[in-house]
Amino acid sequence: MTSPGVIDAHHHIWDLSVRDQDWITGPAMVPLRRNFGLADLDAEARAAGVSATVLVQTIGVPEETPEFLAAADGSDLVAGVVGWTDLTAPGVADTLAALRELPGGERLVGIRHQVQGEPDPEWLLRPDVRRGLAAVAAAGLVYDLVILEHQLPAATKAAELLPGLTFVLDHLGKPPIAGGATEPWAGLVRELAARPNTVCKLSGMVTEAAWDSWTAEGLRPYADTVLDAFGPERLMFGSDWPVCRLAASYGEVLDAARTVTDGLSEGERDAVFRDTARRVYAL
Repeated sequence: MTSPGVIDAHHHIWDLSVRDQDWITGPAMVPLRRNFGLADLDAEARAAGVSATVLVQTIGVPEETPEFLAAADGSDLVAGVVGWTDLTAPGVADTLAALRELPGGERLVGIRHQVQGEPDPEWLLRPDVRRGLAAVAAAGLVYDLVILEHQLPAATKAAELLPGLTFVLDHLGKPPIAGGATEPWAGLVRELAARPNTVCKLSGMVTEAAWDSWTAEGLRPYADTVLDAFGPERLMFGSDWPVCRLAASYGEVLDAARTVTDGLSEGERDAVFRDTARRVYAL
């Protein structure tokens, strides 16, 4: 077992009365078409032994990050916020500085963009994007990568070109768990992990697996790959709540993560479930 005080390095909230989440579409996603707030998270997370969390952006609009910072400012659970800003805008540095001045601004720990939705597989290597990423690094923030398998090579090159920026790979890079394949994903992840300024979240696995029939043992080959590639000191647990609810409860996700890391020492498990997130996000 891990020591008390699990840090959940990846979760979301949204209020559909404030703005729509246009990615929640189709019959299979109906369970997510409701509001999910910090009060909902608090009950489930604390019951699972979680003492701190990182709230991650869900949609690319400038209004969301100030809202998340304000929510974190009033929370004794949310220790950090990974927000959004337009990396291609010329005033990225000024925008980040302004966010830091807002209520809760000291809890801004990173930036993320839905790169997975960009049609250009090398979006991360565009000159305007690289300029924005450099501004993120200069601000002392990290960059969360939500990408698909075919975008991993560009992420690896970006990490090589920006050694001063820590890149955090969300959801293992979304491997094809439901289909059972490991390649070429595993090889591409190992190439990313060879860059010392990269970290990976042990998150999002249950929703990449078959929602109604996944098992922890079915997740193990993918967890083993990132454990071997990054090591526990560069791996952190994330629930991906409430998206995980499509396939599993909060507690089931945490239990699965504990199962696939059951071969680690106590210190290594402490890294995955607490210490890596605390260090990387400076919580």
